[in-house]
Amino acid sequence: MNEPSVTAIIVAAGTGTRTGLGMPKQYAPLGGRAVLAHSHAALASHPRIGKVIVVIGAGQDEMARAALASAERQPQFVTGGASRRDSVRAALERLEADGPPDFVLIHDAARPFLPHAVIDRLIDALEAHDGATPVLPLADTLVRGGEAIMGDAVSREGLYRVQTPQAFRFGAILAAHRAIAEDASFTDDAGILRATGRAVALCEGDPMLDKLTYAADFARAD
Repeated sequence: MNEPSVTAIIVAAGTGTRTGLGMPKQYAPLGGRAVLAHSHAALASHPRIGKVIVVIGAGQDEMARAALASAERQPQFVTGGASRRDSVRAALERLEADGPPDFVLIHDAARPFLPHAVIDRLIDALEAHDGATPVLPLADTLVRGGEAIMGDAVSREGLYRVQTPQAFRFGAILAAHRAIAEDASFTDDAGILRATGRAVALCEGDPMLDKLTYAADFARAD
């Protein structure tokens, strides 16, 4: 039996203004190279991933190519849209036009430290599910609050932190993006797939996959 073909999409079209770094965070330096270069290297070096697409923002071509100039496997660049969802949709439609893979992984560039073991768990989960996402259980106490006053505690049972990459059977996630109303609000692709009635498997994530959002996150990552 042939191994399923797998393509990875890296979403790198944002502006990253909350970091206060004066540039989109995916192009900021981290450990001697751009954040995007770390994410790309993790996916491009995985033996089960045949192709990598990087979705960039309008006018980011020069920064993106400079960030990945030394990469052994050069990605395909696609210009994204006004929102994350628009950017992912643009990449999916490009793949459909060029010849779609069996599976697709969709990853945020701002999660640069991606262990290969997480990728393996996600791809394996697609043997039985249309989608899969890495998660971590919540360890901290959760409370409600208002006006800086502590309220009631919230049970952690059944709650998880969701990470990326998220993995999908290609036909299922493209159909979901096409089916859901454009003005519907979703924070990730797993939510879009679930909205069409398809199940998303939960896989073990990794603390290294924490997202870089603020300047302090970069200090910790360094």
